[in-house]
Amino acid sequence: MQVYDAVRSRLTVREYKPDLVPDDVVHKLLEAGRLAPSSQNLQPWHFVVVRDGETIRRLGALATQGPFIADAPLAIAIVTDDTPRAALDAGRALQQMELVAWEEGLGACFVGIRQAEQNRAIKELLGIPDNLVLLTVLPFGYRKNMDMGARGRRNRKSLSQVAHSERFGDPYAPA
Repeated sequence: MQVYDAVRSRLTVREYKPDLVPDDVVHKLLEAGRLAPSSQNLQPWHFVVVRDGETIRRLGALATQGPFIADAPLAIAIVTDDTPRAALDAGRALQQMELVAWEEGLGACFVGIRQAEQNRAIKELLGIPDNLVLLTVLPFGYRKNMDMGARGRRNRKSLSQVAHSERFGDPYAPA
């Protein structure tokens, strides 16, 4: 799959088959995150791979924004140093992981862990030190019941609504 095709067709997936994700694919996901660019090359991220079914079910119960985590065969917690731009850099890493997952036939869904109590409980469950920031827990799995004809059908603003030429408010026009 070409990168642009993955960008155009990737959809958020919240329903997963129970099939395990092979080790080589997990390794590929982690490498995609590790190889992401970062500000000053600080690489402020850490990735906690979770495959144990009981731990994944507990993550789904704790993450009220993403209870579907409980049904995924794989979850990867994205953790950052508590430094400026760390969340942005980790976002770049997780986006690369999502695109590689899509190429491999896997789906994923960003789950925000916004409530302090949930954040603390997940950090405790996964042994994440207090001085680090839990950005998200990404569930991964093979897409269940996905209409492949729906790939790429997303409700997005038109380019004319978001792209400007030279100055904000001047419509973008290709050269």
